[in-house]
Amino acid sequence: MTPRPTSETNNYNPRTTANLQPSSQADIRASRPAPQVRRSQRIYLRRVCLILSDMLSLALAWKCAQFLNQFYSPVPSPFVWWTWLGFPSIFWLLVLCTIATFAQCRLYSYLSAAKDYARAGQLISYIYLASLVASYFYDPHLDLPRSLFFSAWFSSVIVVVFARVLTHLLLFKIEARQPTTVFIIAPASQLQTLSQVVDQQPNYSVVGAAISSTANSMAIFQTIVARRPEEVLAESLPNAELASSLFWRLRSVGIVLRLVPSSREMIYRRGIPEIFASLPTLRVETPFFRGIDYRIKRWSDFLMSAIALFLLAPLFLIIAISIKSSSPGSVFFRQERTGLHGKVFHVWKFRTMVVNAPTLQASLEQQNESDGVMFKLAQDPRITPIGKWLRRTSLDELPQLLNVVAGQMSLVGPRPLPLRDTAQFQPWHHVRHRVLPGITGLWQISGRSSIKSFDDAVRLDLHYIDNWSLNLDIEILLETIKIVCLGKGAY
Repeated sequence: MTPRPTSETNNYNPRTTANLQPSSQADIRASRPAPQVRRSQRIYLRRVCLILSDMLSLALAWKCAQFLNQFYSPVPSPFVWWTWLGFPSIFWLLVLCTIATFAQCRLYSYLSAAKDYARAGQLISYIYLASLVASYFYDPHLDLPRSLFFSAWFSSVIVVVFARVLTHLLLFKIEARQPTTVFIIAPASQLQTLSQVVDQQPNYSVVGAAISSTANSMAIFQTIVARRPEEVLAESLPNAELASSLFWRLRSVGIVLRLVPSSREMIYRRGIPEIFASLPTLRVETPFFRGIDYRIKRWSDFLMSAIALFLLAPLFLIIAISIKSSSPGSVFFRQERTGLHGKVFHVWKFRTMVVNAPTLQASLEQQNESDGVMFKLAQDPRITPIGKWLRRTSLDELPQLLNVVAGQMSLVGPRPLPLRDTAQFQPWHHVRHRVLPGITGLWQISGRSSIKSFDDAVRLDLHYIDNWSLNLDIEILLETIKIVCLGKGAY
């Protein structure tokens, strides 16, 4: 779909927008009634589902803790001021604190917040630890039974995170039925390309567009309101008066603003607003426990890969027999790839092509469907029948667990590419080699083989590097499992 052109008078209805224009007497932060009724219903449904999920999860965790401790120490009577629905008052205080904390930390505000699993578990732990301090000041001589406290704590973290995974999948299916409407603001040279990229996605629909140089004008704001988008996607906005113009105008009517940032701007999200030498700045500081999160990642990589290799051994045997019986050649395929800091290593895969596939590639280069850096063919004649199934299910990647155990790869990270591809890199592409490559990554869950431009794939890798966290790795792993089960985007 090509976005409909906009102008200062296009679809302008004074009755629709008159009461939405910022008044010179009103504070710019004052909200006005939002015109998006459908979005209000969507947000309301999302928040209700997430709150109910958290409440039911805490109730289930508490019941499990009570069952495990029924023969030990019950909750001291001074902590039971009332009982409702079979739960003591201290439980309801815990639920209230949890929901209030989650709301304050915006875990109910948007759909992707439901996937902030590590943050949810972290906040629950903080609440339980704070309850110890509060109980001490309430009565130093009283103490919750330790067996009940720890079992309720750990089970709450596990059940809440698991319930949020299921709730996110449910909400994603519900919201996918009705695409999100988007209004695009971008430079004239990028407007058509950005509009096509967004409109090709099944969950988004472009309802209008405007040139970024006009973004701060009242006429564009009125056009946006008339089109009633749920979100505005903006790239290269003019710096002057942005905060006092477009952002606050959209915020006042409940329209989400998304900015397409540069790699440098992605780092800003880690900053803490602070006045420095009379200048407004963002301070990006190092964490108190430097490197602990990365060590946890590497330990988890090794343990999870070793366990997976042990559990998947029967599947490895079945795949090996299938490959050996369907075509001549070895079961495994080893290829030189570029890893951390450009170091070359051999990546392991199940063989999905004929034995002489590398020599045949030269004759197929003219049919390359990618932009030249990568080699991609949707109907590659070198792939064997069993290889097509292995690629569709991504089971051909499983032997790379050996590379993870050997420390050459991680479960999550930028994909290591063949030497043929990295030889064509531009200088900025090599930034992806500053981190350990992975079996899956942000590139794989954001389009996989459907991404034709290598620059777009590298930008996803850079976004992963700049915004890395343990929670992002967990999110990518869970999303990879979902995509592999659905067989999306692989060939």
